[in-house]
Amino acid sequence: MLLWTAVLLFVPCVGKTAWLYLQAWPNPVFEGDALTLQCQGWKNTPLSQVKFYRDGKFLHFSEESQTLSMGAATGQSRGQYSCTGQVMYIPQIFTLTSETAMVQVQELFPPPVLSAAPSPEPREGSLVTLRCQTKLHPLRSALRLLFSFYKDSHTLQDRGPHPELCIPGVKEGDSGLYWCEVATEGGQVQKQSPQLEVRVQAPVSRPVLTLHHGPTDPAVGDMVQLLCEAQRGSPPVLYLFYLDEKIVGNHSAPCGGNASLLFPVKSEQDAGNYSCEAENGVSRERSEPKKLSLKGSQVLSTPTSSNWLVPWLPASLLGMMVIAAALLVYLRPWRKAGPLPSQIPPPAPGGEQCPLYANVHHQKEKDEGVVYFVVHRTSKRSEARPAEFAAERKDSPIIYAEVRCLQPSEVSSKEVNIRNTLQESLGDCEEVLC
Repeated sequence: MLLWTAVLLFVPCVGKTAWLYLQAWPNPVFEGDALTLQCQGWKNTPLSQVKFYRDGKFLHFSEESQTLSMGAATGQSRGQYSCTGQVMYIPQIFTLTSETAMVQVQELFPPPVLSAAPSPEPREGSLVTLRCQTKLHPLRSALRLLFSFYKDSHTLQDRGPHPELCIPGVKEGDSGLYWCEVATEGGQVQKQSPQLEVRVQAPVSRPVLTLHHGPTDPAVGDMVQLLCEAQRGSPPVLYLFYLDEKIVGNHSAPCGGNASLLFPVKSEQDAGNYSCEAENGVSRERSEPKKLSLKGSQVLSTPTSSNWLVPWLPASLLGMMVIAAALLVYLRPWRKAGPLPSQIPPPAPGGEQCPLYANVHHQKEKDEGVVYFVVHRTSKRSEARPAEFAAERKDSPIIYAEVRCLQPSEVSSKEVNIRNTLQESLGDCEEVLC
């Protein structure tokens, strides 16, 4: 009796510490490992009615099995585990409880990080490289990882061995949310990266400027609206409005689209050539100018080099022709003079007349060397009174003379007498020279 009493007192005390214990393996435990718990008696004593607990909460019950398979270990598998079981010591059965065992699950690799090179805001047409970066634990560095890439709801690469994905010649349609996933070959551990927004920067197209006003040209006090729109280009877009080359307003379009400028016409200075400019940090484009004319006024566009040259071109050519003709007449050598008219009109009443101007007409080749002069005569007295000059010139007689310029060697005494006679007939008038 005394022996059985000693056994009954001893077993419960010892069972709480050494007669029953819990073991977890593998050790250490990594993510994805098959975690197994075993409730074991002293010297492999058989157990029955085995119960498992985690953090003091009931986890599993088995009548005969002393082993519990927890499946692939995850971060949620961490905790303090214990077990209870019944041990039979004839003629009695004892319920024993193990000490707690702390299970730590090691991280196999951290969650990946997705990056874009050279930038998550690449320019349209450039090459973009997506990198999914992570690192295995040194104790499990021999494992092989597989990489997947996703955009929005589409799979770009599924379980590939390379942690990089190249996108050549990106377009504006390639903008969106990207992420990657890293997994072990068996798929026991899978981890996703945070999403990365990629925004392809497309250059702005040439904007179109539209003028909105009434059915007729606006007048002072009327409202005018300028509407500028670039059909494409990554936002935000900044619009600038110009009158000729002066900025008259600006507007930002954070989400793209168009921009407008509304203003009242204050004076004729508001008329002119309007244009707009779109800029988004990638490119800058200017619209075609639009002319705004006001009612009752005429606004000329800003002259360009070609505009001001065109009106002066005919005048310049005409001037050059006159100069060339004058030089030709002046440089031609004197030749024998032709016959002069037999009659010289009498002087106009009021005084002597002098030549005012002469028109030079060259003849064809058969009359080569002959030059005709048309000489208007007016009195010297008219030179002192310009007001009467115009009236006198209208009725002034005209002398037509055929003059042939001669070489100095060809001038004879007879020809000198002819010139003297002509000069005497003109009185005190100026001498006509070739």
